[in-house]
This record gives sequence, structure tokens and C-alpha cells, in this order.
Amino acid sequence: MKTEIVIRTANIEEVVQLTRCLPEFEQPYRQEEYHKRLSHTPHLLLVAEADGKVVGCKVGYEREQDGSFYSWIGGVLPAYRRQGIARLLARAQEDWARSQGYRRIRFKTRNCHRNMLRFALSNGFYLTAVEPRDDWQQTRIWLQKEL
Repeated sequence: MKTEIVIRTANIEEVVQLTRCLPEFEQPYRQEEYHKRLSHTPHLLLVAEADGKVVGCKVGYEREQDGSFYSWIGGVLPAYRRQGIARLLARAQEDWARSQGYRRIRFKTRNCHRNMLRFALSNGFYLTAVEPRDDWQQTRIWLQKEL
């Protein structure tokens, strides 16, 4: 029997708790950083639930006033990966952004996050910029998708 996944809006505390459990986030942001980034701009916090447990999240906000929506934080607990949850969260974020008049989604990842790069490229994102670092694995990669 397949587990039903529910995507819903969330609060900062739920997202912070989840990101503490994601191995990619070595130093997860604290609540203060979320308040700082989200307080004075349009934003969306989503979580995915499986059997009543929060297993994934997606957070974005208007970073630039150029018609784009910045997808800042996202992830799924390792035990729940490869079940389409990240895709459901991304689709919900894209649908919301489109309904709010945004024309594109942008995000930044690191070269070492190969699964994220694969996910982005297979879901219609294009590489738009690179910020080199001395440690090439930490090079930042910007991606964008038209809505």
C-alpha cells in the first residue's frame, strides 16, 4: 500500500526542525535567519507529510523584484527519497508562484549536491551562473526555470 503524501503550508519552526534532520544541511539555519529573510517579502513555506509525519519541505521568497521567485531551502528525509516527494513540493511551489504572477523560479546549489543538480535538470531548470570557490565541490551553481 502506497503512503499518501500531503503537501501543506507550514510555519518556520516545522521547517527548522526538519532541516536539522537533513544530512546535506551541516549547519542548518536558525529561526532568526528565516524571520530575517521572510519578514518583509512575499514567501511560501511548504511541508510534505507522510502518515502525519513531516518528511520534506520547500521554502521560497521574493529575493529580487524581477519577476522571479527564489527557492531557498528544500529537502526530503533520506528514508522518504525517491518517492516523488521533492517533485510534489516543487510543483506546489511552482503553482503558487505562477498564481502570484512570478515568471520564473531560481535557486542556488553547490557542486557537491549532485542529486539536487540531477533533480533540477530533469525538471526543466537550466544552469544560469556559476560562483567558483577554491574548493570546487563548494562552487555555487545558479539554476532557473521559466513558469
